[in-house]
Parts: sequence; structure tokens; C-alpha cells
Amino acid sequence: MRALTFLVDRFAWTPFSKTLPDADDAPSAGSIGEGLVAFLHVEAGDVAEERRRKVFRKTLKHLKWLANKRGLEAVVLHSFTHLGGQSAPADEARAFLEELAARLSKTGYRVEVTPFGWFSSWRIDVRGESLAKVYQEL
Repeated sequence: MRALTFLVDRFAWTPFSKTLPDADDAPSAGSIGEGLVAFLHVEAGDVAEERRRKVFRKTLKHLKWLANKRGLEAVVLHSFTHLGGQSAPADEARAFLEELAARLSKTGYRVEVTPFGWFSSWRIDVRGESLAKVYQEL
């Protein structure tokens, strides 16, 4: 798992082009105000049975730690395979992100997941502090 995270004052996305044939048709645009945006690359090894639980737990803990540092309640999860490494199969990566979103929601975060299988345009207003931009291999 590779995660590039941003503490933002605002983040907005608009679906641009479909990249996976089985992706949802015509997903809607979205935005948040203050929050944590996580660009996540789920790698092939992350979904292997012996490793998945550990990677999931570490990713969840990392995201909650960053959000809690600034008392942020909104979290956006964005699949971003451009962070390198061998990608997990799309259906397994999507399931991982959906489970992560459900777990974060269950603990009180307002969670958005950008359209999976789509390139999107973004508008992003990132804060200037050191924790506002964090890259982590989990």
C-alpha cells in the first residue's frame, strides 16, 4: 500500500474519462471542505490473504492518525495507481477501498470515495504545514 495524503481546506473532483469497462456509468462530481484526502495505491501483495489484514489495519490507523492530528471529520479516498508498484486486481482494490470507507464511516468520519475506474479532474487547496503532505508505504 502506498499512500499520498493531504490535509486540505477544500477538495473537489469531477469524473473525466472512464478507465475500466466495468466502472459505474456517469458518476457524479463531489467535494469536501476541510478534510483529509488520501491517494491510495493498493498493490498486488496487499490483497494476499496472509498480508491483507495487516495492511488494512496499518492503513486505517495511518489515516485516522492524520485526521485526528487536526480534528478533521471528512475523509476522501481516491484510488491512485500512479504511485508505483504492481497494482492489485481492480475488483480487489475496489473492495479494499470500500471496506476502508465503511470502517472509517463506522468510527464517525464522513467518507467520500471518488469514482473508481475513472480519471478525474481535481481542485485542491492543500495546507502549508509539514503534516499536510505525507507519503507513506504501508
